[in-house]
Amino acid sequence: MKMKNAYRCYRILGWDFTITPARIVLLALVAFMGAVAVTRLLTGFQYVTHLTDETPWGLWISFDVLCGVALAGGGYSTALLVSGFKVQKYGVVARSALLTSLLGYILVMAGLFLDIGLWPHFWRPFVSWGYTSVLFEVFWCISIYTTILTLEFHEVITERMFKSLHPYILKILPVLVIIGLIFPMMHQSSLGGLFLIAKSKMFPLWWSPILPLYFLISSFFVGSAMVCVESDLARRNYGHTVDPDIMRQLTRVGGAIMAVYLVMKIVDITMHDQWSYVFLGTMQSNLFLVEMIGGIIIPLAIIFSPLAYKKWGVLTYSWLVVLGVVMNRLNCVFTAMYKSGDYFPSVFEFAVSIGLVSAGCLVYGIIVENFNVLGNERATQHHILQKTDLL
Repeated sequence: MKMKNAYRCYRILGWDFTITPARIVLLALVAFMGAVAVTRLLTGFQYVTHLTDETPWGLWISFDVLCGVALAGGGYSTALLVSGFKVQKYGVVARSALLTSLLGYILVMAGLFLDIGLWPHFWRPFVSWGYTSVLFEVFWCISIYTTILTLEFHEVITERMFKSLHPYILKILPVLVIIGLIFPMMHQSSLGGLFLIAKSKMFPLWWSPILPLYFLISSFFVGSAMVCVESDLARRNYGHTVDPDIMRQLTRVGGAIMAVYLVMKIVDITMHDQWSYVFLGTMQSNLFLVEMIGGIIIPLAIIFSPLAYKKWGVLTYSWLVVLGVVMNRLNCVFTAMYKSGDYFPSVFEFAVSIGLVSAGCLVYGIIVENFNVLGNERATQHHILQKTDLL
């Protein structure tokens, strides 16, 4: 069936899949990533990465894992508001936040798998209990939480498939939600705990004894911002709209938590007498200022001002927060431990990270077109074909 704007929507065995120029590009990026991943698994790191024994943490850990876990926090933060605090008005974005988180954690696990040196031994933490290791706790928490998210999403799946299981999923869903609120708080903070032993290697502005708490808090306020960004992309591509008042209130909840984060940072810097580092004028101090001003202070000024009543204001706030947290995670790995000429990602490392994001976009589109994620019905071809920027 020929569609306008060179789009084609295929229906195979009752399942819809729309082909657009953008999706063709995404498929090509995923295919290239697959080739790089296979090469990495067969030959090791030497041909596709610039990682060394001195710099074992590169783009895949900093972006695919640390940033990925933080940005996937929208699922548990929204679930906490809807199921924990019974703020039902945010339920309108709960399913899309759940899907985004699920895909995010699956991609995080893919990134972790590629970063394992002896990848055939990936199963060992399941049977070898290194309970004194922070990484062991992170591995188990992420694995369990991804499983919980998958089971939670079966509420959506069983509305169309395996319908006989739907009543049982609904019965166990409250238990799954409670469990799903525990594990992300553990591994979000533990990722910050990984840096505690690196005090002598890190620039002082990024090291703190309460770094795990910083990671946990930032994952919560970036969660609501990520939900806003994802909702806007869904609006552009599928015609799905969310009440602007709900998005403003949701982001203001995140903004309030972010204000606490800022106060903690100021107190922390003051107590450790680090203000001289802030205005040192070096690359590290300048990037810290960019992170704090662009990712924290300006967003707070937007969300608690009349600008928040404009749609572009809330969206600008959300993008700045997302980019600010991404910058924070990258700064913790690269900037804080920078050594001139030490490491820069190879083109193949970039290809894997971009390919993972592309895969997430493609799968998100397929699921949204075939399941009730965005509202009372699946995304329709009518909405799809009206959008020229469809992913």
